[in-house]
Amino acid sequence: MTFEFLWTDKCFLTLLALSILVILSSLRKQHIRRSFSIILHKPLAVSAGIILLFFIIIGVLDSIHVASVRNESETATTVLDRILAPIDQISEKTYSAPLALTQFISETTLVNGVVKQTYPLLIYPGQWVKTEAERNKVIKGSIRTALKFSILAAFFIGMALLFIRSLRRLEPLFALSASSLSTIITIGVLTFFIVLGYELSRVFHVFGTGQIGQDIFYFTIKSIRTGLVIGLLTTLFMLPLALFLGVAAGYFGGFTDDLIQYAYTTLSSIPGVLLITASVLSLQVYIANHPEQFTTLAQSADARLLALCFILGVTSWTSLCRLLRAETLKLREVDYVQAARALGSNWFTIIRKHLLPNVMHIVVITLVLDFSFLVMAEALLSYVGVGVSPMTISWGNMINSARFELARNPVIWWPMLAAFVFMFLLVLAINLFADAVRDAFDPHQSHI
Repeated sequence: MTFEFLWTDKCFLTLLALSILVILSSLRKQHIRRSFSIILHKPLAVSAGIILLFFIIIGVLDSIHVASVRNESETATTVLDRILAPIDQISEKTYSAPLALTQFISETTLVNGVVKQTYPLLIYPGQWVKTEAERNKVIKGSIRTALKFSILAAFFIGMALLFIRSLRRLEPLFALSASSLSTIITIGVLTFFIVLGYELSRVFHVFGTGQIGQDIFYFTIKSIRTGLVIGLLTTLFMLPLALFLGVAAGYFGGFTDDLIQYAYTTLSSIPGVLLITASVLSLQVYIANHPEQFTTLAQSADARLLALCFILGVTSWTSLCRLLRAETLKLREVDYVQAARALGSNWFTIIRKHLLPNVMHIVVITLVLDFSFLVMAEALLSYVGVGVSPMTISWGNMINSARFELARNPVIWWPMLAAFVFMFLLVLAINLFADAVRDAFDPHQSHI
């Protein structure tokens, strides 16, 4: 057993590790600790942060590929695939509803010389459950198991928080704050749904199956990594351009400012969808003409995902660059910058010590707010056919396939609903957490 990493895996995991190191190193500063303390005292922000942490853990598990030999051939699966197995390997004939025992679409069969319309039993649930009574019994048992785990998780988290309060000598001992109660409730509810979904997935297709019999629950969970990669790697490509060019335009002014303004104004005038479409089509031609560089379908799909992140980063840095330019124009006239210039400090020292620290709140706020936009941008681009590769599992591809299923009679509604619910939870959690980050790190906000 060996570990394998695609390019997006390496970039995603490296960016997460660097982010953790930056956060830990910044906690040495008092004002940073105070800002994080403000976030931790907001119940909604704490709940949103816990949900985001769950999504990130799923993304990390899905970014670690393990190569193994199966049937005399080497295959690479992720840690998440092994946790969710065997639902990634079992495929039904066609559609089935959530938690169903039979196909959603009937088949014509000949029984004792009589033609009848029947609903065949599914392969996966049929291994364990064959009747409605057995199905209800399994569902009730899964709910009881999930409740036990959620109560235990909430209890241990509550005890841990009380222990921390006792160490800090906070009085009264058993009077938990609103953020602590929010933490306990959120972890309890999240544990309930995680355990319930996992237990049910051992027997049923939790969210049903798609047109070719694929498990929708598996596809929905796997799409989390794609959404996170789009948001984080696009930020990685966008940030250096916006930060360097925005601060340089504001500080130096003159010809440098005019040149940078011309560059981002010209780029903003080009329709983003057309630029992305042209870039993606060019990449497809390159992949087709150089098959030796992309030996597997996974590598070609990964290359297209990485290219899409790069393209989105190149086309979305202009708004942050404008904000940083405007803030730098104001900061270069303040007294401490003028004093540093009068004392002989060079431009690099002034930018590094005086300008960058005072524009970072804008960077943090903008990046967190743009993250949710990028997640939805992937869904939109995949919907119109210029997003990630069809081989890549993503919410955009699920929605693109589901739009045809909504026109069927009867309606196939569960693929669209599953993708919508998970994307809604991720975007909502990001927006709630972004509000707390904005309030905590914006120096113009008054903190009591």
